[in-house]
Amino acid sequence: MNTKELLSVLPVKSIKGTLPEHVTDVAVDSRAVQDGGVFVCLKGYTVNGHQFVKSALLSGARVIIASEPIMIDEERTAVVYVENTSKAIELLASKYYQYPSKRMKMIGVTGTNGKTSVGNIIHDMLRQTEEKAAVSGTIGFKLNDILYETENTTTDVLTTQQMIAQAANEGCESMIMEVSSHGLVEGRLAGTEFDIAIFTNLTHDHLDYHKTMENYSAAKGLLFAQLGQQLDQKKFAIINADDPWSSKMIEMTSFPIFTYGIHVKSSFQATAIEMQSNYTRFQLQAPDGTFTVTMPLIGEFNVYNALAAIAALYAKGMATEEILPLIANVSTVKGRLEKVETSLPLTIFIDYAHSPDAIEKAIATVQPLKKEGNRLLFLIGTGGNRDRLKRPIMGEKAAAADYVVFTTDDPRDEPYESIISELSATMPHDQYACIGDREEAVRHTIEQANAGDIIIFAGKGHEDFQIIGNTKYAHSDANIALEEAAKKFGDTTINK
Repeated sequence: MNTKELLSVLPVKSIKGTLPEHVTDVAVDSRAVQDGGVFVCLKGYTVNGHQFVKSALLSGARVIIASEPIMIDEERTAVVYVENTSKAIELLASKYYQYPSKRMKMIGVTGTNGKTSVGNIIHDMLRQTEEKAAVSGTIGFKLNDILYETENTTTDVLTTQQMIAQAANEGCESMIMEVSSHGLVEGRLAGTEFDIAIFTNLTHDHLDYHKTMENYSAAKGLLFAQLGQQLDQKKFAIINADDPWSSKMIEMTSFPIFTYGIHVKSSFQATAIEMQSNYTRFQLQAPDGTFTVTMPLIGEFNVYNALAAIAALYAKGMATEEILPLIANVSTVKGRLEKVETSLPLTIFIDYAHSPDAIEKAIATVQPLKKEGNRLLFLIGTGGNRDRLKRPIMGEKAAAADYVVFTTDDPRDEPYESIISELSATMPHDQYACIGDREEAVRHTIEQANAGDIIIFAGKGHEDFQIIGNTKYAHSDANIALEEAAKKFGDTTINK
């Protein structure tokens, strides 16, 4: 790319050295610098990119973006000084990739719970129509039907623009993105222009970061504010009308709004909900008529997820009657109350629930499936060095199960005892165990189970690792549970 064109988006303070006519890449990690590229010195909580300029130069960087004085060979390299390198990369990333979000229909999904499910349901339905589409979020970056791993729900601004550009370059017509509150506050979506913004719900989570629910709400609302003010554009906001924070989201945009819900009159409202062990049916009141919806997803929370997804496709231009055959054939989202298929005499679910609201909904969904004489066992952990205020509330919600196992979920540097003592602090009954090591806790849960019982392993969902200290260790709740259950019940015909 032409160097002067790239730098035209920056409020430059000064330039030292010789600018090349063109640059080959933009990087924020000195190890990723390409010969002839740009290296942006970011200042993080623990690392200062200015300390890695030498490494970037050895890799061939020709332009350094800095906010602190650095030494270079001015005949070979240029330093562009700016006030704030974090703001600089926000401007450079989208400019370098030529604002790729403008080339597709962009759908952003934010909220405490349901982002992954809503995003993947929308992607699934679009793929059923043979539309090329991408989705990014907690599970990773899925481009058409290929899944790539990512580090965060909302990736850093440079990676975000790279993903969007890759999707656009491979012919995608739409891209759905899970949008986290952290990502919004930290500018990771800078340069991304959304056409449809979806709000699922807001419940207690991440208050170690946001401090108050009001701050958390304001962070989520940024997605709707960032729809912009060019009202000649065809954009929509889709809001869960049943959530008490919905009015805050509605206030943040002037674009047309579709609401969805169960208890409040909405643009897309579900009534007469019938839940079975393998499907859910309801009546849908939509802007273009009343319809019967049958889908293979279970639970009231999935009714909300389905309503949001249906509303998104309607906003995208599809009639409701065209959408219904698609929702009837969606797949279960990986790690979201996902049933583990096995011939063992147990019903096992893997779920990502790690907030009080998600725990409550998971248990409420599965309780009606329990037969007389059987129990619901629930394993729950929470991350170390994270929001401690929600821990006793999580324990209180988990108490709705017949037997609870408190453990850890990525304990990092926090002692096991610290985590599980806070989780179990409000338990109203004595049918529980505290076991810090998660593998041991999973095995204990199986040991406690009887034939016919239902088990939910919550917190890890699709994740196949545990973070202990700063190291990731391989871990699968499902694999450990099936191995232990096969020993206990003498059945080796496991089909996960």
